Parts: sequence; structure tokens; C-alpha cells
Amino acid sequence: MRAKCKHLPQRTCISCRQIKEKKALIRLVRAENGAAEVDISGRKPGRGAYLCPNTVCWELALRKNRLEYALRTKLSNDNRQILTEHIHNLLEES
Repeated sequence: MRAKCKHLPQRTCISCRQIKEKKALIRLVRAENGAAEVDISGRKPGRGAYLCPNTVCWELALRKNRLEYALRTKLSNDNRQILTEHIHNLLEES
């Protein structure tokens, strides 16, 4: 009898283009007001994008407008600052 392999969803980081397990990436979602929010649960409705939990990917996604392209929105400077602070806080906790 064969053992069934459980399917693990995979997603691609929009910055480094590496395919990883969904739970290893951080999901960002476009809110109704057009701002990008971090989706901790991974279940918020709306257009989403995934980033690796490292500073390099986040800075590249924000600097080269990859996050704006993936979410199909325009990010304000305040929203960019909030996302930058979030990744720095996340890395300090680890």
C-alpha cells in the first residue's frame, strides 16, 4: 500500500523569484483603500503577493516597484515606511 503525500502549497517570492512553501513566505494584500497590508493569517480577501522574510527581498520589492506591480496599486510613502518598519520589527523578534 502506498503512503499518500500531503500536498504543500508553494508560492513564488515577487522579489527573488524563488519558489518556496507558502508558510515560509509573508503574504501582502491590497486593501480596499489601495494600501498594502501584511496578511498574517494568509486568508484576507483581495489581491495578494508573497515575499521572503528577509530585508533584501523587501527592499528590492519596494525600491523597484515590484510590490506595486504585483498588487496593481500605487503605494504612498507612508505605506512604504510602514512595510519597511514591519520587516525590521519581524527580523528583530527572530
